[in-house]
Amino acid sequence: MSSTELPSVPPTRVLPEATAARLAEGERLRSVGLPGITLTVRSRPPAREGLPPALYVHGLGGSSQNWSLLMRELEDVVDGEAVDLPGFGDSPPPDDGDYSVTGHARAVIRHLDASARGPVHLFGNSLGGAVSTRVAALRPDLVRTLTLVSPALPEFRVQRSAVPTGLLGIPWAAPLFSRLTRDLTAEQRVRGVMGLCYGDPGQVTPEAFQEAVEELERRLRLPYFWDAMTRSARGLINAYTLGGQHGLWRQAERVLAPTLLIYGGRDQLVGHRMAHRAARSFRGSRLLSLPDAGHVAMMEYPETVAAAFRDLLGPAGKPGGPSADGGTAPAEGS
Repeated sequence: MSSTELPSVPPTRVLPEATAARLAEGERLRSVGLPGITLTVRSRPPAREGLPPALYVHGLGGSSQNWSLLMRELEDVVDGEAVDLPGFGDSPPPDDGDYSVTGHARAVIRHLDASARGPVHLFGNSLGGAVSTRVAALRPDLVRTLTLVSPALPEFRVQRSAVPTGLLGIPWAAPLFSRLTRDLTAEQRVRGVMGLCYGDPGQVTPEAFQEAVEELERRLRLPYFWDAMTRSARGLINAYTLGGQHGLWRQAERVLAPTLLIYGGRDQLVGHRMAHRAARSFRGSRLLSLPDAGHVAMMEYPETVAAAFRDLLGPAGKPGGPSADGGTAPAEGS
């Protein structure tokens, strides 16, 4: 994918509203038809007209619903949308079957080009953080600020707890994983995922847990669910092996947008030790370290994440410059 991709974009095809996924109060879903893909987009009305646009990109196995709490926290400062990446949430698979990081980034770029909403405040978590990094590097004209929550950037010493997720991307391992877990109930699967992703799974309410179980049961019935998961995991692993100008760390160095980095001290999927490397790679970035958070800080501590984003914008509501301590602003605590 080049920085000049899609010089002309066919008109967006707005399809009937999607209604399968659970909606928070005030949210709506719509389906957007683009060349080769159909995306489901979650949005909520901004507090007032004229707010700058924002786009939220979820991680592996997630959906736009992962951003509902943060979208509500920030509805008074941005006009927010959250996208279901192809094959996830309510978005069907891409026509070309491309689940690479570049393929997902291409979907985000196509949506932003077609909607003419850019430049946006771009948010990404985990896989969505890698995707958003690539978008910001290749199309700086589309990104006003970049906020990354536990971005899945290459690590040489992967945490042991992250190995099963990585194995999904290995062709021979995926069928084995499927056979070993086929007897697990949706409740057991959700409990395992929450134990892996949350710093303190006990914070999840019984209502939220049951909603997650029902959503997983729905998605497990989709014929392409595991294909989207395994191919996206494989795409992320492949992105880790790329060097030169296509390497994710090299692209991080090319990002021009003011960047907020958020890492959890209890993250079992992205090592907290990567926080300072990220802060050095993204020029003029700010770093928020949350000792008690896991992999999805925007779901665990939405108020804290929202406050950090407001600080990034500054008192005038526009992105501020780097902090006085050399470009990073560590903020310990939650």
